[in-house]
Amino acid sequence: MKLERLRGPTCGSPFPVYEDLVARLLSAHAPRAADGGGTRDPAVAHVLATCAGYAYADAATVAMLAGRLGLGDAGCVGITQVVDAMFIFSTAYLVQSHCGRVVVLCYRGTEAMNLGNWLGDADVGPESIALGGEELGVHAGFYRNVRTTRWTVLEELARALDGRSLLDPTRRVEHPLEALYVTGHSLGGAMALLFALSVVGSADHSALADRLRAVYTFGQPMAVVEPVPEIAREVGRAVFRHILPRDVIPALPPVRWGPFAHVGREYRYDGRGWQCAATPVAQLESVREIPRAVRALVDDARRRAGSRYTMDRHLPQHYIAALRPENRVTEYGDHG
Repeated sequence: MKLERLRGPTCGSPFPVYEDLVARLLSAHAPRAADGGGTRDPAVAHVLATCAGYAYADAATVAMLAGRLGLGDAGCVGITQVVDAMFIFSTAYLVQSHCGRVVVLCYRGTEAMNLGNWLGDADVGPESIALGGEELGVHAGFYRNVRTTRWTVLEELARALDGRSLLDPTRRVEHPLEALYVTGHSLGGAMALLFALSVVGSADHSALADRLRAVYTFGQPMAVVEPVPEIAREVGRAVFRHILPRDVIPALPPVRWGPFAHVGREYRYDGRGWQCAATPVAQLESVREIPRAVRALVDDARRRAGSRYTMDRHLPQHYIAALRPENRVTEYGDHG
């Protein structure tokens, strides 16, 4: 297992994107919100989409982007475990605010050129996890990737709960962990959801579960099996899933591979903004749509526009762009 610890920069003008980011993350999704998860926060969605998108890079990049967004001088821990023969390609980053009050956990999604990663996505299983005295069926490949780095992630979060620095565990920070956010794009979103479910479902991690503010995912495939127990749906009140039009991944796994379902609130982009969907996206009926969506990625603009699905819409940069508020600069310091 590879473990990296880096300090993020404190960036000058035109950064940070959000001057008051720590305060925003602390105030969003109040622990005692009447609906169990609070209201979706557009700034939080943009910040976490950016973290999720750059989780495909290295720890230095994640730390740099966190600093640009508003988590200046933050501690960043990168955790990576690869076991090719078991289709395990698990990478997680934890970003701890300089004061210690906020931690963002972001999971890397499927690596585009990694065949083993794609094969793991196809290993649906299922497995099961204990959730409040009930069993929840989950996607085996996704959950195996969560499990292989889960204990190391939990050890780091235990340090944050104890008020220790993730950059230097021998040193204390100003405050212990108060707000935990979990995020990911694609496979990373599925891993974020499964991690949150595993924490909430375990009495051993009640202190951490109390500090879990929200899970934000982007282009996330389905990760749990029908029937979904009520406790998982309750956890879903703190889950905010984002889907761009014609992104095929949220409709996977296909029906032929088993009865999978989404949990959490689903937001779809309609060109003007993000609207909460009354019902979640359904499983893909025909497996044939998958190669068609991949082929559409390299089609010309006219043919791509006519495709029902295209992998182009799944790319993380499109989620980041669609979620950026008009009055904020991009992660590059311009207005796009």
